[in-house]
Amino acid sequence: MNHPAPRAPWWRDAVIYQVYIRSFADGNGDGIGDIAGLRTRLPHLRDLGVDALWINPWYASPQVDAGYDVSDYRQIDPAFGTLTEAEEFIAEAHAHGLRVLVDLVPNHTSDQHRWFRRALAAGPGSAERTRYHFHEGRGAHGELPPNNWQSIFGGPAWTRVPDGQWYLHLFASAQPDLNWDHPEVRAEFEDILRFWLDRGADGFRIDVAHGLTKDPALPDLVETDAEMLGSAQAVNHPYFDRDATLAIYEDWRRITDSYAGERIFVAEAWVSSPERMARYLTPGRLHTAFNFGLLGCPWEAAALRREIDATFTALAAADAPPTWVLSNHDVVRHLTRYARELTSLADAKRQYGRPADLALGLRRARAAALLSLGLPGGAYVYQGEELGLEEVEDLPEEVWQDPSRLWADHTDPVRDGCRVPLPWSGTEPPFGFSPPDAHTAPWLPQPVAWKDRTAEVQTGDGASTLEFYREALRLRRALPDLGEGPMEWLPSDDGVLAFRRGAGVIVVVNTSARPCGLPQHREVLLSSGPLEGESLPGDTAVWLAG
Repeated sequence: MNHPAPRAPWWRDAVIYQVYIRSFADGNGDGIGDIAGLRTRLPHLRDLGVDALWINPWYASPQVDAGYDVSDYRQIDPAFGTLTEAEEFIAEAHAHGLRVLVDLVPNHTSDQHRWFRRALAAGPGSAERTRYHFHEGRGAHGELPPNNWQSIFGGPAWTRVPDGQWYLHLFASAQPDLNWDHPEVRAEFEDILRFWLDRGADGFRIDVAHGLTKDPALPDLVETDAEMLGSAQAVNHPYFDRDATLAIYEDWRRITDSYAGERIFVAEAWVSSPERMARYLTPGRLHTAFNFGLLGCPWEAAALRREIDATFTALAAADAPPTWVLSNHDVVRHLTRYARELTSLADAKRQYGRPADLALGLRRARAAALLSLGLPGGAYVYQGEELGLEEVEDLPEEVWQDPSRLWADHTDPVRDGCRVPLPWSGTEPPFGFSPPDAHTAPWLPQPVAWKDRTAEVQTGDGASTLEFYREALRLRRALPDLGEGPMEWLPSDDGVLAFRRGAGVIVVVNTSARPCGLPQHREVLLSSGPLEGESLPGDTAVWLAG
């Protein structure tokens, strides 16, 4: 199957770096990353060679769920800085040639948001409560939740308030879901979009983009247990991947299109198939969406190829580019996923904390980087990926912050292990994450072994993962055949992916344990590990000049 090349505005083949702000860099010494620290590290991101940054939520928040419980969408949380600092950061990033996407959280607010506090005070039947999902309970005295929906974090998706009504929260109880059938909710978020666009934001990552609207009949879920937890595998799901949500994005698209500079959306949409994803990306809706199929794939050539082909086939009708993702702030880092015999995301959750061959994981992670950056479309780099960081799976329970830890029936591992603060310099924690005179330890402890993975120690070392990423991104910009463009599969051995980009670049990825031969080529542009003469070792990838 060959994949033709459409047009290429900046976002169609952008490499976007995800900044988990509380773990990126601490500027004021309180152990929490902030805007001040981020600004000091902008040269690192510029020199890395990415096109844009996505900033995880920096809004005012009680931080029950690391900022995804927003109390004020127009203010910066004091832990991260001020609105003025945010405006200055956006301008400074632009001066470095970096675009900025901010995280938008439209499915729910914090229970400390002014709307929800007014709703609690106003009582049953009030106009204030109609902005959320307040309902009477079932049972003789309303003592049972309105239906059997479950929270993504575990436990019921309903909490009862003292006056007897229940409110819906698909995540933590401190994150009440908004009622997107309410015109005031829609108007409020359109104004929030304009607020950040007016301050120079280049676009938005939409949290839970497959959510928002709910079936007003509130039917019980009758799907499998996995679907009841919100995997959105069912086409007629009552609260995920509903047709009514797509109309909201058509309104939003008209807003971004009214601004100069190609402002964009990227959707976090966990849906059942690439075909379902394509619905979000048809003309007049969203620009891009994370490709979670690749993220979830095992390190197996056949599975990877199936996912790649299915993605291109589904997105072709929408004229939308794929956006490849290997890791993010919600999943086990791919280096650790690849460090075990079973390598899918589902396997990683089941094997959390078990022995892992991190050297093998790093070889595979570097090869996967050349795969994702060599494919047509865009790509995301999660902070620390460029340093070769692994999941920290031995954090003591007393430091866990993930709200899912509160529910015994939530079986996924806590997400703190992929959120440990970055190591920048030095030989012991906090590894330059905080200023030298800081008296507060980072909000999560860093492994002592990270002294060999700091940005400082890797800079200038041609064999390091950091310099490998810098060279890959430099080549991606320099070679017109990379980025968005045509792709042609080439014949290959079992366990091997080989494809041609344009007329001049060949990508070969060996996911097997045995060496494979290389196709005819003029020179080696970049390899993820040492070659063996004219053979590509197992768990290694290479870019060739054809």
